[in-house]
Amino acid sequence: MARYLGPKVKLSRKVGVPIADTPKHTAKRQLTVPGMHGFRGRRLKDYGIRKNEKQKLRYHYNVLEKQFRNYLAEAGRRPGNTGEVLMQLLESRLDNVLRRAGFARTIWGARQLTVHGHVLVNGRKLDRPSYGVEVGDTITLRERVHKLGREQMESLSGHVTPGWIQVNPAELSINFERTDREGVRGFLQC
Repeated sequence: MARYLGPKVKLSRKVGVPIADTPKHTAKRQLTVPGMHGFRGRRLKDYGIRKNEKQKLRYHYNVLEKQFRNYLAEAGRRPGNTGEVLMQLLESRLDNVLRRAGFARTIWGARQLTVHGHVLVNGRKLDRPSYGVEVGDTITLRERVHKLGREQMESLSGHVTPGWIQVNPAELSINFERTDREGVRGFLQC
């Protein structure tokens, strides 16, 4: 499977916004355009602006181009605003739900937690980070990684969980509550 293994901060610099909520990505000096001479003041055409926005989404959710096209096609098939449905699909990925709940600092850490088989969805081991979590699903961590989960949650002090998931820190479990229009507005604000 192809995936990006290079420096992640370079991606943040490329699109001009932090793609992870870590200090390395959010530092002001890190968000300058890469290259010896940097940005030369050229204005982007409409195509370039749309491409940049698409790349921001791809990098933020750690999704490859073909996966993103499939999500976009699925969002177009479902009823409702395509952009809102696309955000619902991306936000309901298992790795993203773990990141939003605070069990992992970054999307890459949540992906690794999932791939290594430390996540249970409705009591079943699941090792696919792209799994679409549905309303009513309960996500827990396996017993052997409870210490790691607690350390991650403590390191993210002040972390605000969105209203569309319910986190129980005592049991290290997450309840996925909704994906309605109110939830989408919550997705876009987080």
